[in-house]
Amino acid sequence: MDVGGTSVRGAVVDRYGTVLDTARAPTPSGQAALEDAITAVVAGLAERHVVTAVGLAVAGFVSADRRSVMFAPHLAWRGAPVADRIAKRTGLPVVLEHDANAALVAEYRYGAARGAGVAVLVAIGTGIGGGLLLDGSVFRGAFGVAPELGHLCLVPGGRPCPCGKSGCWERYCSGTALSTTAVELLARHPGRSTVLAREAAGDSRAVTGRKVGAAARDGDPLALLAMAELATWLGEGLALISDIYDPEIVVIGGGVSESAPLFLDEARDHYKSVITGAGHRPLARIRTAQLGDDAGLVGAATLAAELE
Repeated sequence: MDVGGTSVRGAVVDRYGTVLDTARAPTPSGQAALEDAITAVVAGLAERHVVTAVGLAVAGFVSADRRSVMFAPHLAWRGAPVADRIAKRTGLPVVLEHDANAALVAEYRYGAARGAGVAVLVAIGTGIGGGLLLDGSVFRGAFGVAPELGHLCLVPGGRPCPCGKSGCWERYCSGTALSTTAVELLARHPGRSTVLAREAAGDSRAVTGRKVGAAARDGDPLALLAMAELATWLGEGLALISDIYDPEIVVIGGGVSESAPLFLDEARDHYKSVITGAGHRPLARIRTAQLGDDAGLVGAATLAAELE
C-alpha cells in the first residue's frame, strides 16, 4: 500500500518485485475513514490473490519500530498505532515505512539505485518525500523520521506549508507547487495561457499539478514557465542535499517525475552551478526512478515480505 495525500493505492507484488494487480481509492479525511479505505483496498485485492502480509508506505513520520505514524502533514494520523489497527482489521501482519524509504528500497533492490553505496531518493508528488540509503541500509535517524527533505526551508518567510512552517522546499517543488506557481503566473500574465486560464476561471483549485504538466507537454507557454520554476527549485534543493550527504546517486521519483523530460535537464544544470565547490568536485548522478510511481508500492511489499 502507498498512502499519500491524494490517493490510497494498493498492489499485489510477487517476490521478484513484479506488480501483479493494483487498486486505488481517494484519500479521505479523518483517521477512521482513511483506515476504512486502506482496509477496503486490501480486502479487494485479497479476493483476487493470496495475500500474506501488508506493507504500508506512508507520507509521514513513522516511529522507529515502524508500528505508528507520529505525524503526517497531508494525512489525518497523529501518534496513531496504524500497523496494529490495520493488522487487526485485515488479519494480516503489517509493517509501516515512510513512503520515500519504501521507494528507495525498491530502487536499490530492483531499479536505478542498484549497487549504490550512498543513495538519496527525492519523491516529488503532492509534497516531497526523502530517503537516504547507506551501504544498503535505510537511514531513519534516531527516532525514525530522517531525512525529512521536503520540509527543509529554502525560502524564509515563503509560502505557508501544512507542516506549520513557511518556505518549505515542497511548497516550490511538487505537484502542489506546480499548481500554486501556475495560478500566480496566471495572475501576472493572464494572456499567456488560454488553457489554464479556462481551468482557473471558475475556481483556481481546478488548476492541478497534473493539468499543468499536461499543458506543458502540449507546449503551453505559461505551463512551461511553471515547469522552469520547478526545475530551478529542484536544482537548489539537490545542491543542498549534496552538500549534506554527498551521495553517489540521487533518484527522482513520485508522480511528478513522469514529467521529468520537461524539467530534469534544467534542474541538473542549476544543481551543477549552485553546489558548493562547483566545478571542483564529483557530482551525484541524477536519475529518474526506474520503477516510476510504483516504487513505493514495490518497496512496501518487499519490506512486508520480510514479515512472512
